[in-house]
Amino acid sequence: MPTKKYQVRVLFVCTGNICRSPTAEGVFRQMVEKAGLGRRVNIDSAGTIAFHTGECPDQRSQKAARSRGINLSNLRARQINRHDFDDFDFLIALDHSHLKTLEAQVPENCDAELRLLMDCASKSTIEDVPDPYYCSPSGFNDVLNLIESAAAGLLQEIREESSNF
Repeated sequence: MPTKKYQVRVLFVCTGNICRSPTAEGVFRQMVEKAGLGRRVNIDSAGTIAFHTGECPDQRSQKAARSRGINLSNLRARQINRHDFDDFDFLIALDHSHLKTLEAQVPENCDAELRLLMDCASKSTIEDVPDPYYCSPSGFNDVLNLIESAAAGLLQEIREESSNF
């Protein structure tokens, strides 16, 4: 559970938490660190299902991320839970099905903002980050490209909305 010392708390959500959402977590963490905001932004990821709980990210996701200097090897899959809606300011879905799942689970009086990651990518017409699990290895690089673009937009939005940054 994230501590309250962070000013902004972001949770990325996909299906099994082994491809897209850990990639988004790693990419965003690297961007936040490079911006000097590591102590102000808490970042995590989760899946809508528990099938892969405790597993490392998919090796193909790790390889693609590693090629860009991002290490995902210490991440472990987990399923989203009720407390995440209280513990995070932003629950960022990687596709529409994840967003619908979050919307169906959101408790009353939830202050967290639920949204699609690709809504943060200013120059993209793509709405969903595709699941690369059954694709060729190049699909993991395509996913990384989409996530990098949208994560940069998300960081910019957070900086603009947070007067303390």
